[in-house]
Amino acid sequence: MSSWDIAQANLTSVGVLAFIFGFIASRIKSDVRLPESIYGFLSIYLLLGIGLKGGHSLKSSSLSVLAAPAATTVICGLVIPILAFMILKFLKGLNDIDRGSIAAHYGSTSLVTFSAAILFLESNSIFVEGFAPALLTLMEIPGLIAGIYLASRSMTTKVSWTATIKEVLLGKTVLLLIGGLFIGFITSSEGYEKVSPFFVDLLSGFLVLFLLHLGYLAGVNILEIRRVGAPLAIFGILFPIASGAIGVGAGTMIDLSVGGATMLGVLCASASYIAAPAAVSVALPQASPTIALMSSIGITFPFNLILGIPIYFRFAELIGYVETRGIEPLTSALQRQRSTN
Repeated sequence: MSSWDIAQANLTSVGVLAFIFGFIASRIKSDVRLPESIYGFLSIYLLLGIGLKGGHSLKSSSLSVLAAPAATTVICGLVIPILAFMILKFLKGLNDIDRGSIAAHYGSTSLVTFSAAILFLESNSIFVEGFAPALLTLMEIPGLIAGIYLASRSMTTKVSWTATIKEVLLGKTVLLLIGGLFIGFITSSEGYEKVSPFFVDLLSGFLVLFLLHLGYLAGVNILEIRRVGAPLAIFGILFPIASGAIGVGAGTMIDLSVGGATMLGVLCASASYIAAPAAVSVALPQASPTIALMSSIGITFPFNLILGIPIYFRFAELIGYVETRGIEPLTSALQRQRSTN
């Protein structure tokens, strides 16, 4: 599959086209947004559905198989916000609190970007490890905490870590994902099959509706993005490419499949606009709520949805090709060394 075929497959997918349609509709003053109650329902549905699917898939994965991906995900979740915070120091007009807020948003993850990437890979018959949703949940937590900690060092008032941790762990995003993973793992195969027609088979269709709504919101707030400024807008595109490459490289080193490495790259490249704003508002009330949110949902999310996902997949393909040309992945090299010793 050529790079153009990959890009074309994503650009012509129903989800991306629905997002573009929603954006255009908002610009011609046609209200196609979902009612707030439906938007809330879809958020819960996607979180629980992804969790259920991942929890059921975890049954076939041993702890030894999960150990390296889980540890790598947590490390990436810590490294990404630190890198973002350091790079943002070169942008004038941002104080450390806003830098930490933005870093927390980029250290956290986007469920919708993750869902769109899963849909893209599955529609192209590309294998993805079943434990990918568990990695989504794992990366959510350290990224938020690291970004908030970096910002808190320059604050005169202390961060309420009790309230912050409570918001991170008991907020809707993490709690529904963990709950879905637990239910999917515990329930029997018969119990899972009874609900899978709704939570699994219909997930792609509901995701399209969600993307239509997000496209409308992006179109409505397009003028607000100007307030972010050109340097931060450039950051919102280039930083995901760099962090996505880090995720893909790390995934390949621990022997993930091309699809699995792509998903780790997507997780590293995505930016939160649901969990992060809620946690940051509790921990960093002095941070600007507009700058980080407009950068994540107004710039990074559309970029990842339309171009980023196929780019990270292409990274994974290219690195996988290099690997087959003689460069061993890290886990394989370690296993070979142990066997010789």
